[in-house]
Amino acid sequence: MKIWRSVSAVCMAACTLPALASGTWQSLGNVTSVKELPHGVELSAGKARVRVETITPNIIRVRYSPQGSFAPDHSFAVVSNIAKPVPNVSVQQSADSVTINAGAVQAKVFRSPLRIAFLDEKGTVISQDQPEHPVAFDGPEFRGWKTMPEDEHYFALGDKSGPLDHRNLAFTMWNTDAFGWQESTDPLYKTIPFLLAKRGAAAYGMFLDNTYRSSFDFGKELRDAYSFGSDGGELDYYFIYGPEPKQVVEEFTSLVGRTLLPPLFALGYQPCRYSYYPEARVREVAGEFRNRRIPGDVIYLDIDYQQNNRPFTVDGERFPTFEQMITDLRGEGFKVVAITDLHLAKLPGYKPYDEGMKGDYFVKNPDGSVYVGKVWPGDAVFPDFTRAEVRKWWGTLYEDFVKMGIRGFWNDMNEPAIFERADKTMPLDIVHTVEGRKTDHREIHNVFGMQNARATYDGLLALQPNHRPFVLTRAAFAGAQRYASTWTGDNSATWNHMRISIPQLLNLGLSGYTFVGDDIGGFAGSPTPELLTRWMELGAFNPIYRNHGAKGTRNREPWVDGPEHEAIRKKYIELRYQLLPYIYTEMEEAAKTGVPLMRPMFLEFPNEKDFETMDTEFMFGSELLIAPKVDEKFEPYDVKLPAGTWYDFWTGHKVTASTLTVNPPLEAVPIYVRGGSVLAEQPVVQNTDEVPQGPLQISVYPGPDCRGSIYQDDGNTLAYQHGEFVRMQFTCEARPESLRLKFTTEQSQYTPWWRNVNFVFFGIISKPATIVLDGKSVSDWQYDSAKGAVSINLKTQQAGEIVINVH
Repeated sequence: MKIWRSVSAVCMAACTLPALASGTWQSLGNVTSVKELPHGVELSAGKARVRVETITPNIIRVRYSPQGSFAPDHSFAVVSNIAKPVPNVSVQQSADSVTINAGAVQAKVFRSPLRIAFLDEKGTVISQDQPEHPVAFDGPEFRGWKTMPEDEHYFALGDKSGPLDHRNLAFTMWNTDAFGWQESTDPLYKTIPFLLAKRGAAAYGMFLDNTYRSSFDFGKELRDAYSFGSDGGELDYYFIYGPEPKQVVEEFTSLVGRTLLPPLFALGYQPCRYSYYPEARVREVAGEFRNRRIPGDVIYLDIDYQQNNRPFTVDGERFPTFEQMITDLRGEGFKVVAITDLHLAKLPGYKPYDEGMKGDYFVKNPDGSVYVGKVWPGDAVFPDFTRAEVRKWWGTLYEDFVKMGIRGFWNDMNEPAIFERADKTMPLDIVHTVEGRKTDHREIHNVFGMQNARATYDGLLALQPNHRPFVLTRAAFAGAQRYASTWTGDNSATWNHMRISIPQLLNLGLSGYTFVGDDIGGFAGSPTPELLTRWMELGAFNPIYRNHGAKGTRNREPWVDGPEHEAIRKKYIELRYQLLPYIYTEMEEAAKTGVPLMRPMFLEFPNEKDFETMDTEFMFGSELLIAPKVDEKFEPYDVKLPAGTWYDFWTGHKVTASTLTVNPPLEAVPIYVRGGSVLAEQPVVQNTDEVPQGPLQISVYPGPDCRGSIYQDDGNTLAYQHGEFVRMQFTCEARPESLRLKFTTEQSQYTPWWRNVNFVFFGIISKPATIVLDGKSVSDWQYDSAKGAVSINLKTQQAGEIVINVH
């Protein structure tokens, strides 16, 4: 156990850092001088330096150097063309403090001892260093302590398991192959050292931009403080103020980048297994989906399609007509996503190995020899992905597969995972190169998978410059969402894991990772029929809708448990496809703002205390509340609804109670629509290449601030970045005598699939007297008294106003 020691009690005015006692935390002492910078200040505490600079009006960056000099600025996470300091910063000095005002947030640095507090524009403290524990160092290690108010809650940190709120828990950030992980397992596959803190309605974030093994402690070490630290590297963090939680997420993702708009097929249903093989089995599964009229868009190929588990090869015996199979599947509406792990067999004559050795592309031992580790192919070597030339070479390895028509790639095992080692990864002294600088695995481990995904993404973009790449990665660091989607790794087929999936995916979304999923049904073990059905219901409301399972476990296709389960699972897969216009529109919004599709209740309702830490209900976009059954008990459970108007999705009726006691049968998921929503839906298709037959449906649920939109483009290329898309905006207003809906087309350089629009208005308690479109009476409408809904079918037009006169 380390002893913490303050220098301030023993330092004179010109305090310098003394030699560190073994196992002792050493603080910096008092501020000895202040130098104003264009966007902040540099403080001296003896020979130590601390820089406090504004990045945006809501973001302040803090860097510490105990030695007094800062390394050249470099970050794997921060997007350099976004994180530019802003002008108009003001610095005020007094006898006891220095205040740097960014606009929405201020940093107040106390001089004795050096301690930082962050304040809002009114001067109210948002967060501050713990007075008894200023930032401290022990050799290469550092730790910072912040005060922890009794009513503050903590979220994000990537894929951590357990409850949504991290308070009273502690975590290690070190990417780890964690097969069969459980609720208390830590660390897991990803390192995203970003926390979102919420106290009352206000929120802030803190991003530790450090790739070494780090840790966060939310009240286990000290009752009234949380802390963060690392084994090495620079103490470099960004303080991000909202005050709205959504603003914090938006600001953080502006810093580290956002998920680009995915191809439309990636939002469809995706059957996967370890493994679908041989070729006949792949064709059989695809055929069953089409014969049973169950929608699906992707079939995954795990490692058994490869020759002896060697990436970028095909086993010709198991897959005798592999390329033709890819073509045939595409003809049936299935895209293929193939696994391509980063471990390359150490085998002369194997093309990737030969090319990598010739180019000197593999990571090295300290003695300069190529590092060899055992993984699926046996002895394997590993590209040094922190080198630009290696990433470029890796991208070329996909050329043959891309020409065959394989549409996406799955980068697994990239923590990196190594067999036959207790730590499951490379030795810490393995040598990497970053922009010509030599470093070791301590610094690179947590970004190795991210750089692997980056190499794949960039390579696919180079091979098909107008196609949106689809990459799925298991390991990640902050900012990896710029290159790849992700999932929660090797979970288990238990009710508890289905329940855990909700807070896990919600925290990933808060961490900037909006395109995420889990292995529906659980990877390890076999789900019961009821569990698989419930999980497939829940999965319809995950950003990625993908089944997966390990060898030796039960099949997970929708039809495996008989007609009753098949019908229910098919119903929710079809519902997913009905909602694709809404889902795609929300994902486009996520690409612009970083706000996730699957979001915790507090993100939409920050002022409502009942929802601060809720992790059994969630919002799917801004309009749908999902309250699934997540345990095997027969007892009813309560569903809480935020203040305002709500509608039952299934009946269309208004819900009058704020708390509902439900006990849904196997075929039902409680879904509620927020009053004021305008929801876009489409007819069911078998895959996203199929043009929907029928009208676009616009469902209007009157309520406060009633608005909505639909965004469409070709779903596949990058043409949308050049204006080839269509966006329709809707606003509605409820008056005592009428309901009015206005719609406009913001952009129309792309022609969407629909020719007619069916407007459905809910909450209409009696048959309307008249309905008018742009001042002209409409005769083609129906009133459903059971649902209290009016339907109006119109030919597509770019703008208009519908008025439903109820009297």
